[in-house]
Amino acid sequence: MLRVDDGLYEYATERQREYLEAINKHRSMREAAQALGIHVSVIVRALKSVERKAAIYGYSPRHDLSKPVAPGFVAKGHSTLYDRTGSPVLQWVKTTRDPSQQEQIIREAIQSLMDEVPREQPTQPPAHDPSGLCNVITLTDVHVGAHAWGKETGADWDLSIAEDVVLGAVSHLIRSTPEADHCVIAQLGDFLHWDGLDAVTPTSKHLLDADTRFSKVVQVAIRILRRAVAMALERHSRVTLLVAEGNHDIASSIWMRHMFTLLYENEPRVQVIDSELPYYAIQHGATMLGWHHGHLKKFDQLPLLFAAQFPQTWGQTVRRYVHTGHMHHKHEKEFSGVTVIQHPTIAARDAYAARGGWVSDREITAITYSDRWGQVGRVTVSPEMLTI
Repeated sequence: MLRVDDGLYEYATERQREYLEAINKHRSMREAAQALGIHVSVIVRALKSVERKAAIYGYSPRHDLSKPVAPGFVAKGHSTLYDRTGSPVLQWVKTTRDPSQQEQIIREAIQSLMDEVPREQPTQPPAHDPSGLCNVITLTDVHVGAHAWGKETGADWDLSIAEDVVLGAVSHLIRSTPEADHCVIAQLGDFLHWDGLDAVTPTSKHLLDADTRFSKVVQVAIRILRRAVAMALERHSRVTLLVAEGNHDIASSIWMRHMFTLLYENEPRVQVIDSELPYYAIQHGATMLGWHHGHLKKFDQLPLLFAAQFPQTWGQTVRRYVHTGHMHHKHEKEFSGVTVIQHPTIAARDAYAARGGWVSDREITAITYSDRWGQVGRVTVSPEMLTI
């Protein structure tokens, strides 16, 4: 007579739970399958799948594992000491973080922290006639927290330099662009050089040249974006902030997006683009503006993707632009119905890029878009311009 352990129900899907209940009711996998009108192999596979998932979280009574690991973790391994009778005496369970739960944990942590943080209060918009213009300032691959030694890489880059250069560039661009109703601060990913306590890339775990502690990197990154938004509010009626996912800051883009959404919840002049997908678009009259960091889709794949991903916006516009980064150098091409613009970085290259022989112009660009005619202006600033 077969009976499934009740503790396995927690790890089963709704359909799998139905299978487990049938097994316990009929005391046999074959009879359970007959009662449900399915092949017995379906029941067998479902039970094995649930048992494997439960074991990942430290629960497998048949193997003397009866203590599930803490939320947000999975079992990495276990060792059990048995006595002469075969009864367990001591047990060591090794755990590691559960990647599938990290996003939810980050969200809950940020929500908890932001409950105590004062929100930005509403401010008065500047007085100017409506223009139908939108200034888009793209900050991509800034790599706050990266360290570059000028003698090796051609230019210095560290936490202090990043803050001075980026805010100096944003200030210059805001002063140099025409009066506009709307400004987009498009932080297009890889804003942070690394994504946690260890200075490595999130997926490949490549060691990175890092400046200072991650806590200070977070402080500076937040300060840069808050100041950039404040400067934009001084000259625009409303500001849209994009905090995009990059390959260097996959998790950090999540907490930054949620943090800034809460920070500006009382300021109606600021909108934070809140998208779980790493593809973003807004409609500015007859102009479509889209963004993707560039780590998941290649340059020439973006037009068709955005047409499929945002069909309504695509159909209601006659001028369409998709902005991307990731490659650290400039590239622009007009496809049928859309122009894709790849932006360079303003950060100095690190040792890896220098030794690999990769060279590109360093700059940040503000592009002005009309709600009727698309792109109507462009201003570019380089680090050298800020030292004059």
